[in-house]
Amino acid sequence: MSIVPPAPSETALDVKNKVRAVLDEVYATTGGRETGLEDLLVALRRRGIVDELVGQLRFDEELPGRIEPSKCEHPPCSTRLHHEALNDIGMGIARRHLCLEVQGGRAFLEHLGMQPRESAGTLSLSLHCRAQRCHSRPAPCACEPDLRVSFVMQLHSGNAASRMADGASLLAIKDPVQMILVRTDSAGDTELVSSHWLEWRSVLASPGSGWNTAIELKGVESESGVSVGVLDLRLQLVPPLEQPLDRDVVKAQLALEQRRKAERERLFLVYAKQWWREYLNIRPSHASRLVKIFAQDECGAVQPVCCMVRPLRAARLLDSPLQAARFVSLLGRARPTTLGYANHSRERWASRLAFLACGKGEVQEHAALLCNLLLGFGLDAYMCLGSKHGGDFYAWVMTRSHSGTTTFWESQTGCRFLHLLSTNTSVSSMTPPTPRHPYHTVGCVFNHSAFYANIQPTVDVSDCLFDLSNSSHWKAMSPEALSAAGAGNGPAPPPLTPPAIDPIVASNELEMQLRVVIAQHRETLSLSTVWDDQLCYLLSPALAAYELERATGLVPGKAEFEDAVRRIVPDGHTFKAFPIHFNHRQAHRVLETALRIEEEVFVVKRR
Repeated sequence: MSIVPPAPSETALDVKNKVRAVLDEVYATTGGRETGLEDLLVALRRRGIVDELVGQLRFDEELPGRIEPSKCEHPPCSTRLHHEALNDIGMGIARRHLCLEVQGGRAFLEHLGMQPRESAGTLSLSLHCRAQRCHSRPAPCACEPDLRVSFVMQLHSGNAASRMADGASLLAIKDPVQMILVRTDSAGDTELVSSHWLEWRSVLASPGSGWNTAIELKGVESESGVSVGVLDLRLQLVPPLEQPLDRDVVKAQLALEQRRKAERERLFLVYAKQWWREYLNIRPSHASRLVKIFAQDECGAVQPVCCMVRPLRAARLLDSPLQAARFVSLLGRARPTTLGYANHSRERWASRLAFLACGKGEVQEHAALLCNLLLGFGLDAYMCLGSKHGGDFYAWVMTRSHSGTTTFWESQTGCRFLHLLSTNTSVSSMTPPTPRHPYHTVGCVFNHSAFYANIQPTVDVSDCLFDLSNSSHWKAMSPEALSAAGAGNGPAPPPLTPPAIDPIVASNELEMQLRVVIAQHRETLSLSTVWDDQLCYLLSPALAAYELERATGLVPGKAEFEDAVRRIVPDGHTFKAFPIHFNHRQAHRVLETALRIEEEVFVVKRR
């Protein structure tokens, strides 16, 4: 099978004009300075031109090749990609790319007997490899979902003068392809269906650098041993290797890496057991403290908690640590889903891609993402594990300044609290006065390079000292042992991506939907509804000020807004309003929340 560039047509000319327009825009943005291919490729990807051009490629059957019979249920074939098509989108032949084509799904038995047009939601794929993220369009849920999409991921970077990466160099790349399958129901709620790590390096031993395979997707958490469905894949290396590697060499390399990984895990487990015995010898009551050394991800794999933290740079998508806290607080909150009774004592630590793909997660996943972002901004940040007032497990983030000041960051709300030991209180550093922080006990703190367990006589947060260098207050793990276990190194984590929606368009659509549901609700109460467009427009500065206050702690434009409202409200009338924050765009849920809050306020006033 060969991938042939589309014949010259109006569509091809349209793509060419779009590329030229992007070139002009990038040139104007940089003020005429020299622009690299990486900047151009990023701009093309953001505007969907790369996906559009790849989608125009047509596939023709050609030279048969040799593949593993046990992993393929399609006729063997090899693939060639024309270098001219790659050059048109900035993917030169000096770079190796992995083209992963999803040819469809089957055996999704949960949707057996369901018609494609039935409203059972949609399935979508998210991929990550070597700090690159890709997403598929949603496909309707079905026993054989129409998941047909092609992804192009760069494996080797270089320029026209650099040497092309050979098979040995590619074999040394240990980054697998992570695949996340998410289901979205008709109400917009997401659910993690499967998480899979694909080892792509078998393609290096295939003739023509093409490989067909079928992967079985497993469930997550308690269903990690249950099959969810099967995806048929086609992997192609572009440009192909002149001479494929020997299959036994590839298998031997993969087996060697697996043995080394198992040995590292064994050695760290031995060290962790010895460290834990020393921790208990300090004080027997330490056995009841929340000191968590290992965590379990969505696939059931166990790894040190330090591996869950890794510095993350937002690449100008977030401008400050305060904006990072605001961003994390906007992500949805999820609770563990179980069948029957469960006490929820076992928490899941989802991978970063699973968390971002679903757009929601548990408290420890929010805290881990916030810690990653704060580390990326250069702060001395740590995740804290302990409990809230009431005894529930909880996770939050702590930063320490150069002067020794300790600040707590709440990932669920974006609020910050300054830890003051002398008064046994914590005062917010945002907008005083604010409530006291909700944290009760702390058992351990950690980041990507350090782990500390609390050995102070008390675990009460208000009475604890957070001088982590004091060995009489905190017992540290060996940084060398943590690094050997994989903390702070390994494959590059998935980055953040620019927003996929236009906020202005989404805001206007939500306003129109709210007008409809509000008018319908008032009609059931035999009330008419009249909208004042000018007053609606005057509320925009207030909403912008509230959002800026959440992100920066500043309250701009208050006097101007009040003056504008006084000028437009007639004499004898009263303007009443209060802000409500939502992290979704469902109009009926917004109205339900507003009515509930209004009723609660009315009950309080009557009292």
